Amino acid sequence: MFTGLIEEVGQIKDIKKGKKSSKLTIEAYRVLEDVKLGDSISTNGVCLTVVDFLSNSFTVDVMPETFIRSNLKDLSKGKKVNLERALRLGDRLGGHLVSGHIDGTGSITDIKKDENATVITIKASPSIMKYIIEKGSIAIDGISLTVAYVDLEKFKVSIIPHTKDETTLTDMKVGETVNLECDMFGKYVERLTMFNSKHTDSSRLDMEFLKENGFL
Repeated sequence: MFTGLIEEVGQIKDIKKGKKSSKLTIEAYRVLEDVKLGDSISTNGVCLTVVDFLSNSFTVDVMPETFIRSNLKDLSKGKKVNLERALRLGDRLGGHLVSGHIDGTGSITDIKKDENATVITIKASPSIMKYIIEKGSIAIDGISLTVAYVDLEKFKVSIIPHTKDETTLTDMKVGETVNLECDMFGKYVERLTMFNSKHTDSSRLDMEFLKENGFL
């Protein structure tokens, strides 16, 4: 699990691509301070396992499932990526709970300044948009952000200067693809209601139902 608070922006040092997979070597420093083989490091929001490391870089494998679903397939040498080590029990949770298992990708359709903020508009498929709510949390390339606006096809987030300067968002352009992970609570509720409607006589969703299924 992660928090969506980026610790460091790394840079792709080497990339070996297969047809549906890749091996990435990423230049980094801070996230390597206590690294061990098998550790998880969120890379653009994708939970990846360290298979090798040096004092200034680490290597991860990107399997076909991840390669197809994420923007990691679009990476090239020199590209910057957001990095975060896995959350430890007892750490402050300043962002929101992020699993590192993205739901898919979206496309940046607009970037505008709004005084000290930067408003980014992202278009995504209905399969992702159904989980996004105004003032809810979403992880964009691993960055924990709050949804400022949402409709059926797109949503907006408002970025403070610190977040923009300390992540890859500072280099983002219209047309770029970003990884998206929605708040997992909505997905669990959807799954429970689908299962309930198919296997019981009741398909209700109310406070009593949520209590019976451990949400309250």
